[in-house]
Amino acid sequence: MSPVTGSSSSPVAEGRTGNHGLGPRAAVVLVFGSSAAVLVVEIVALRLLAPYLGLTLETSTLVIGIALTAIALGSWLGGRIADHVNPRRLIGPSLGVSGAVVALTPAVLRTTAEWAPAMLLLIASCTILVPGALLSAVTPIVTKLRLTSLAETGTVVGRLSGVGTVGAIAGTVLTGFVLVSRLPVSGILIGLGTLLLAGSALVEWRTRGWRGTPALTLVVVAGGLASTVAPGGCDTETKYHCARVVADPDRGGGRTLVLDGLRHSYVDIDDPTFLEFEYVRAIASVVDTAFPERKPLTAYHLGGGGLTVPRYLAATRPGTRSLVSEIDSGVVRLNRDQLGLGSQAGIDVRTEDGRLGLRRLDAASRDLVVGDAFGGVSVPWHLTTVEAMTDIRRVLNEDGLYVVNLIDHGELAFARAEVATLSETFEYVAVVGEPTDIGLDPTATPEGGNLVALASDRPVDLRAIREALDARQTGWKITTGDDLTSWTGDAQPLTDDYAPVDQLLQPYSPRSSR
Repeated sequence: MSPVTGSSSSPVAEGRTGNHGLGPRAAVVLVFGSSAAVLVVEIVALRLLAPYLGLTLETSTLVIGIALTAIALGSWLGGRIADHVNPRRLIGPSLGVSGAVVALTPAVLRTTAEWAPAMLLLIASCTILVPGALLSAVTPIVTKLRLTSLAETGTVVGRLSGVGTVGAIAGTVLTGFVLVSRLPVSGILIGLGTLLLAGSALVEWRTRGWRGTPALTLVVVAGGLASTVAPGGCDTETKYHCARVVADPDRGGGRTLVLDGLRHSYVDIDDPTFLEFEYVRAIASVVDTAFPERKPLTAYHLGGGGLTVPRYLAATRPGTRSLVSEIDSGVVRLNRDQLGLGSQAGIDVRTEDGRLGLRRLDAASRDLVVGDAFGGVSVPWHLTTVEAMTDIRRVLNEDGLYVVNLIDHGELAFARAEVATLSETFEYVAVVGEPTDIGLDPTATPEGGNLVALASDRPVDLRAIREALDARQTGWKITTGDDLTSWTGDAQPLTDDYAPVDQLLQPYSPRSSR
């Protein structure tokens, strides 16, 4: 029996029948739109989960892996089911159900994170997997409808596959460059869910009337309403973070900047010399003793946050000029709108990547470089390498000093590697931290947290730093020389070619304080 003239159970005969009512333009729109939607969901899911899981390589890998699983599963099942069921009856439900899930995702994830955090990974996986698989099934279903003869199989499959890829690219670019910078995460997902519902309604109307559409409409509306009252991890969604500014009930001017659930900065807008976090007090102690009292400095800051250190320098060393590279323009706005920055003299904030900002500085142009840039719970890897340290050394003058905030836990593998990296570049390196964390109490197990490393080509006054740390009641100590070499052990320096920062870091709760 010829496959072209055979029974209605043959794929080609079914394709000839199913093609009625679905022209080439409609097929392109469906494939393009569904493929774009998958990538929108994937990218937005990363931002939605960041306040609860952190913005780490592991989180990104998890979301990408789930999305790819959804694409593979949807493509396989969509094609298989389309061979046994009239494909025209599959498109509407696929779009409608995926739209409902997408619209409900913000409320579901935020409520789960608040009331059942142990279930968050499972629920998050489902909110990506279900719509991703349903949307990915649209391409093979539409392909089945467009196949009218074996002679054009390659053309149809190739064209729709290309359209789907272009749609995925469009969804990625649109989300990364347009949507995230202009809309809140919940608004993006509810809007996408509404568009998918509209597509479902149109397909259902052409196929079998409006049955089922009112119910899905109610689901999307419920999703929008639920998202407005569901617990959220942020007040403001910036390009990179969910951000909140929390007032200190014990200090009238005290404000804490919370990014993705992590306390990044504490600022007293009435008294910039008040330093809440121990690591900031440690940085201040090092700077205060490394340079003559009240001497104005020319400083460069990798990472801004709440600009605590630049404000401190401006208050204690009048005439200091601080240039800050802060990649997140939303954080810069928060400094001006809620953290009282104003037009404070001597602080120039540029919205740029720190590595690129560093490259633009003149040689020997800075007395001080402060490293306090974090993506999630770690220093961005490209700011940790020998090459980055070489550039920092280039911009420092002869007596210049580099001070960097590090976070690590457990065996402190990352912190040790970063100290080894500094030792490759600078003549003098020291580490400030809890005695148990920096090897001064070998009988105790290190717990980790914040450590401050300092590096220069001139020796620092260790005794003066110890006295400054004690005066600020940090309980921290400083180690250098042979003790630091022993603490570093066989840790390998990090380079642009090999910097597994996320893998070196020990497990960490993103809700903990920096």
